[in-house]
Amino acid sequence: MTPAVWASAAPAVTFTMAGILEAVVARGSNGVTWTALAFATLLSFGGAAPAGPAAFDWRLPPGWSPPPVPADNPMNAAKVELGRWLFYDRRLSASGEMACASCHQQARGFSDGLPTHVGATGQPGLRNAMALANVGWFKELTWVDPTITSLEQQAHTPMYGAHPVEMGLPPGDGGIWRKLSGEACYSRLTPRAFPGAGARLTPDLAVKAIAAFERTLISADAPFDRYRRGDASAVSEQARKGMALFYGPRFQCAVCHVGPRFTDADKPDGRHAIGSGLLPGEDQGYDTPALAVEQGRYRTPSLRNVALSAPYLHDGSAPRLEDAIVAHRGVTFGILTADDLPPLVAFLKALTDETLTTSPRFGPPNFTKCKLPARILAYPAL
Repeated sequence: MTPAVWASAAPAVTFTMAGILEAVVARGSNGVTWTALAFATLLSFGGAAPAGPAAFDWRLPPGWSPPPVPADNPMNAAKVELGRWLFYDRRLSASGEMACASCHQQARGFSDGLPTHVGATGQPGLRNAMALANVGWFKELTWVDPTITSLEQQAHTPMYGAHPVEMGLPPGDGGIWRKLSGEACYSRLTPRAFPGAGARLTPDLAVKAIAAFERTLISADAPFDRYRRGDASAVSEQARKGMALFYGPRFQCAVCHVGPRFTDADKPDGRHAIGSGLLPGEDQGYDTPALAVEQGRYRTPSLRNVALSAPYLHDGSAPRLEDAIVAHRGVTFGILTADDLPPLVAFLKALTDETLTTSPRFGPPNFTKCKLPARILAYPAL
């Protein structure tokens, strides 16, 4: 292969010494592992001092800027890969039967198809599992709590939280981390993901790796996107009618479901009440007395891949898209009629991004390659 072909086929990696570590684990779309390229580059450096951090290839669509990244958790390809392994590993739960991917399934737009999800200890869930597309841009990451503002914080909550218990890991129990640190694939990935941290996986490193993986769950290749890029045949006439209703003055759906990510969760205070009032005993929309002021207000969910993420609303009480649309009658500016529903649903279906929901980059790793049993993998049948 000539250098020119290598350059065009390889992932976008800046060839510093840190970049070489990334290239060893990065894979191009043709499935080639870039170990040979990294080795050749290492020889060409001849042991020279590093020139700076490697550039991370976000694979962003035109006009999109990368999501914000915390200074203490810079992106690299090995960290994303480590996060993907952890995201799908069911051993990160008290029962050994629940992973992040149990509630956030790729084929469902990284949701789970349930009103709420029962935790690892059998405790019922409180709210519907949100889809994760473009979550790296969001400033608020739960239905209610405005204090959880980073993916690192959020990744820690289901593993160790108690209200409700989700994955149910006991605080301070390092047994699972010692076990994973002793396994071949994890012990290889961890020092590449966190240079200088050693091969020992810790809860802090784990949530940073999961957060890095989640930041790559970028959705921007739905039929709607292709239509916006000039492919007039990408969406149906019915969907175009729904688009006009969605953006038009009658309903003004885009006031809250705004911009290319179809949510205002990437802005401060992206929470709203959509009903006319709460019923006695209904989920009040806050978890502590300090959040009581938020009563009945919930974060605006993104509509990316919304056709795959039923049921809808914070409690999963709307089984179909039509039901979710009707639930918004109290906040739309116009009167919703039965004739409006088919085009609106057609438009929402045009937001389904099969790249996100089928790409192996976001799917489960092959645990058997590391001589681990396939049963530890969270890959539920649909």
